[in-house]
Amino acid sequence: MPDINNYYIGQSAEYIKELGEEEVNLYAKATGDYNYIHMDEERAKRSFFKGGIVHGMLTAGLISAVIGTKLPGEGNIYLSQSFEFIKYVRIGEKIKAKVTIKKIDKKKRIIYLDTVCCNKKEEIVLNGEAKVYLLPR
Repeated sequence: MPDINNYYIGQSAEYIKELGEEEVNLYAKATGDYNYIHMDEERAKRSFFKGGIVHGMLTAGLISAVIGTKLPGEGNIYLSQSFEFIKYVRIGEKIKAKVTIKKIDKKKRIIYLDTVCCNKKEEIVLNGEAKVYLLPR
């Protein structure tokens, strides 16, 4: 289990993943979200987006990957997450999810994080905040 004293304000970690058709299809299968904007490229081309886009929540899931495996990593419980979708993500785009510690409540064992996802141009596609509880040792 993690030691709360091993964390500090400004500490960060990231995870990079390409969100391709396979990821979109698996996400749709897992959630039941088969919205044409994600699943039907020809129909999506006639939409506002002019092509298929990744599920916003799939993009947000990359933040969960960072929190669960890197920072703070194993032994935490996600308490809350807020975020705003800034730009859409095209199917096949590589996305970088990054979390940065902004506050630590050692007594309550809670870490507050800034969360962001960026595309390869370093444009923010999603940003927000998370709160996680570190399980006791």
